[in-house]
Amino acid sequence: MKVLVIQQRSGIGDMVILLPYIHSISKKFNTPVSILAKESSKAADLFSEDKYIDEVITLDKKKDGLKGIFNLSKVLKEKKFDKVFILNSSFRYNLIARLSNIKSIYQYPLTLKKDNMVHTAKIFTEKVTGQEISTEPRLKIQETKDIFDKNFKHICLGISASGSTKRWDIKNYLKLSKDLTKIYKCKFYIAIGPNDVGLIKEFKNSAENLIFESFENLTIKQTLNKIKNCDCYIGNDTGFAHISVALQIKSLVLFVDTPIKVYGRYAPSLMSTVEPVGEKNSTVHNTLGKDSISFDEVLTKAKKILNLN
Repeated sequence: MKVLVIQQRSGIGDMVILLPYIHSISKKFNTPVSILAKESSKAADLFSEDKYIDEVITLDKKKDGLKGIFNLSKVLKEKKFDKVFILNSSFRYNLIARLSNIKSIYQYPLTLKKDNMVHTAKIFTEKVTGQEISTEPRLKIQETKDIFDKNFKHICLGISASGSTKRWDIKNYLKLSKDLTKIYKCKFYIAIGPNDVGLIKEFKNSAENLIFESFENLTIKQTLNKIKNCDCYIGNDTGFAHISVALQIKSLVLFVDTPIKVYGRYAPSLMSTVEPVGEKNSTVHNTLGKDSISFDEVLTKAKKILNLN
């Protein structure tokens, strides 16, 4: 049996958060699944060692637009899938599945409008599988243990984000790093991408007496073992935060301009959160609260997850 899962959301965090439901579908039908996903989700890097996923089909520009419907249908038809699970309510993908001669099509209701990504995926997949599904994702990697000096606290520092309104100021992260270093020897792993040249330059220019290395020249796959060996993640709500959670790393995530009920409540045993002052489980898009985060709250919670109290 050949099974396809369509997950068209572009974010790394979205891809990670939906992983439990992809795994559940694979287990239900006792076969690894193929995933149709955008390159920006980094699914190929994330799932290269996952036995439940055997192929990532990239949803590129050639498979977009009106012409893309036929291009994508041709690709999928050649692969002869028996079942498809569409993790959205788009008629476009329903049509593509039909043009691809996939006989069994499972999809969110076509009438679905706004939804909580986690709740919708959970309800949909539990109905299909007949089993209760944990919302906590588990990334499968070939782990290399004990690669870090145990005399240090190793902290993945997520200073980046998908937009400037979602980033706590870099000066705050510098102060936080220096304050933690005064308490205990720390090494910081600066979780950024190649597009964050300005951020890492600013960090490096003011990082006197800090021990750190940057992810700027690494692929997502190359960062996974480093993150897995960290003591914790501290940073913005970004893809690296959700990767850390999926690697079972204690994480302190700052929500300043993204919906905390979607991205901050799916793994309570691993994720602690900080919201702008005055917000209580209410941060959403356009909260614009990056200047209203309490530094003292972040420091206190950082010391707690590092056992430095």
